[in-house]
This record gives sequence, structure tokens and C-alpha cells, in this order.
Amino acid sequence: MPKFAANLSFLFVDVPFPARFARAAAAGFAGVEYLFPYAWPAAEIAGWLRAAGLQQVLFNLPPGDWDAGERGIACLPGREKEFAAGVDTALAYAQALDCRQVHCMAGLRPAGADDAALTATYVANLRHAADRFAGIGATVLIEPINSRIDMPGYWLDDIRHAVALLDLIDRPNVRLQLDLYHAQIIQGDLARCIEANIERIGHLQIADNPGRHEPGSGEINHPFLFALLDRLGYGGWIGCEYKPLTTTEAGLGWLPR
Repeated sequence: MPKFAANLSFLFVDVPFPARFARAAAAGFAGVEYLFPYAWPAAEIAGWLRAAGLQQVLFNLPPGDWDAGERGIACLPGREKEFAAGVDTALAYAQALDCRQVHCMAGLRPAGADDAALTATYVANLRHAADRFAGIGATVLIEPINSRIDMPGYWLDDIRHAVALLDLIDRPNVRLQLDLYHAQIIQGDLARCIEANIERIGHLQIADNPGRHEPGSGEINHPFLFALLDRLGYGGWIGCEYKPLTTTEAGLGWLPR
């Protein structure tokens, strides 16, 4: 059975962020992920992890001005220095938290932008990030996110496009982050998608569709897909990045099964 990590940006949100670590451990999780750690000193987060006996599985590179609507800057020409500074910040957090995977958000497509320029910028930035994180043995992940419902205008919104970018980036420590919720909206046919890309997948995330709630609330057959991952020998983590229908604990009935 795969290893499940609680996404603390989505789960246990009825308590302040520092208290979510202990709640995740009490619910049976061995690892955690979340969107961004940068609002808290790395040493404090490391203490929360140690106290709860949890492993830091994943977090995102700085996304630009999130509150203003930015969703990453990796594909944006003219923001390369800001991107490189964000890589350095994320690297320091990854070292302090003993985290060996980070996700790099691509960003929103600027109006009238030339796609060749966006691609060239993205590839160069991901190569830079990969080379920096290779120094600590860490992997940089890229994730297709649906632009139809959740993130309108997101540049990297196709799984085939993501795989083609992996080939262009050409770094062994850049891999695919496959969120099955987004993949279901983007293209469906999840079993074949997993099978076709299993050698490129570094991390998985789950939520049911529609609604982005817990497994069992929608149309995705999670038990079938978990069994498939076992058969394929997937040894990585699965992040639980979903919005509980009620409380987090009330929605965890799928986990023991």
C-alpha cells in the first residue's frame, strides 16, 4: 500500500498551522506536505516535525505574489533573478527540514505571450533549480494543473506537455508530480495515464472529483488505482490534497481500508 502524506494546507485547517502536525500524526500519517513554509522560520517547522515524529515530504518553491493571484513564475520571462532567489530560499528550507522533494509551479500564461519564450524560460529555470537541488540529493517536481476549473490560465495544464518538458529539461532529478484530481479533469483515463508515466512519476496527490473532497466522495476509483500502484511497484508518497466534506477526521474512513 502506498505511503500517505497529509497536506496541511488542506487538512486539519480548523486549528492553527503549528497544531496540524500533531493532529496529522494522531490520525496515522507518517509524512506531511503543504503549499508553502515561508511564513514560519524553518527551525520552528523542524521542531514541529520532530515533536510529531513526521517526515517532511514536499513543499512548493516561492510562487511569486500569491495573494495578488500569481501561481508560480517559472515560465515568465524577465523574472529569472526572482526565480533564482526563490530557489535559494527553498533550498535552505529543504535542508533545514530534511525534505528531498520540492514542487515548482509554472505560472499563469501572460496575455499575448509567445509560447516559445515561455518554454525557453521554463526549461532554463528548471535546469537551474535541478542543478541547485542536486547538491542535496533532492528532486524538483513539475505538475500539470487543470486550467478549466481550478486555476484558469495556468500554463502547464496538460500531462503530455509536462512529459515533453521533462525531456527538454533533461535532468535526472526533475520528475512528474501527478495529481489524480487534476489528471481526471484534464484527460481522465487515470489507470493508463499512471501506467504510461510510472517511470517519470516522483510524487502523487489525490482528491476525488467533483468537489476535490476525500476519496470515496466522487467518481474516482481510488482503491483500484492504489492496487495498480502496488502492482507497478510505486514506492513514493501520495499527498492527500483534498478539502474534507466536514472535518478531516470524519473524512478519513477511506484510509484504514
